[in-house]
Amino acid sequence: MTGGASWRDNAELARLLEAAGFSGMLYTETSQVPWMQIAAAAMAAPELHFTTGIAVAFPRSPMVTAATGYELADNTGGRFRLGLGSQVRAHIERRYGAEFERPAARLRDYVLAVKACWRAFDRSERLSHEGEFYELSLLPPDWAPRAHDHPMRVDISAVGPIMLGVAGEVADGVHVHPLHSMHYIEHRLLAGIADGADRAGRDPGELDLIVPVFACPGDTPEERAPYVARAKQQIAFYGSTPNYAFQFDDLGFEGTTGRLRAAMKAGEFDRLTELVTDEMLESFAVVASWDDLADRLVDRYRGVASRVVLYLGAEQIRHDDRARGRWAEVAATVRAA
Repeated sequence: MTGGASWRDNAELARLLEAAGFSGMLYTETSQVPWMQIAAAAMAAPELHFTTGIAVAFPRSPMVTAATGYELADNTGGRFRLGLGSQVRAHIERRYGAEFERPAARLRDYVLAVKACWRAFDRSERLSHEGEFYELSLLPPDWAPRAHDHPMRVDISAVGPIMLGVAGEVADGVHVHPLHSMHYIEHRLLAGIADGADRAGRDPGELDLIVPVFACPGDTPEERAPYVARAKQQIAFYGSTPNYAFQFDDLGFEGTTGRLRAAMKAGEFDRLTELVTDEMLESFAVVASWDDLADRLVDRYRGVASRVVLYLGAEQIRHDDRARGRWAEVAATVRAA
């Protein structure tokens, strides 16, 4: 998982990852849009796969998003899949100046519109999408992208039952939130996807799960400490969101979100990681020695994840030859399994 960096730095990281045996790169959209970074990385590392995890949907026309994804799939030989998300109201309305009302229904219509565009790009049918939020019916030949036969897939980020149901209805996969336990995946996420798939007459097993993981490797507590600190920071950050309180409550850590929010409101940022206990860490992260990490990841996600995404470690891979070598061993073992 990576985000904002220069095109040159992205290309260099892609070369390092390809040489180390990783299978691909996932791009978030925070301080930079992902498209040009992916193009630069794909030129530098022609064997890697790429996905957006996620690109923000609503500020862009479905046609613009569909055309960008289609072009990336064409120029990577099919090694690109589109990941979309709704973001939150404040960002959509106050940063992007776009509409947010009824985000689940809106994203459902958006995905269907993107797929209609792709069918039109393939010349398999005329562009005709009439949805609740988007209507698309015009695509003159001179404005249609060059057709290709690479598979086009669109995944969405989903946490709660309504958006998981949307994924089960119309998406090709789900970007699982980094703040997850296996209890959440088994009892909430898969059930939500199955509900949506059942409504649409689909097989929920057809959806791919792309799963970012807080992996904290090291052969000593001191070596694991930087990863553990980062993982606890991210768990505290995500866990302070009221909509994610159930993640803690389901595991018996009731009231954690309230305590995290109170510490943030009081400006007691040093306390945030203290509120994330080692027991919580074991639920939301994988803490292991270097030799055990790959097996732990495989045991945890086998039969569940189509892709396991490294949330931490990008800086070590970029700058630390020894760490890069150890991560390469992990990647090779997971891929072989």
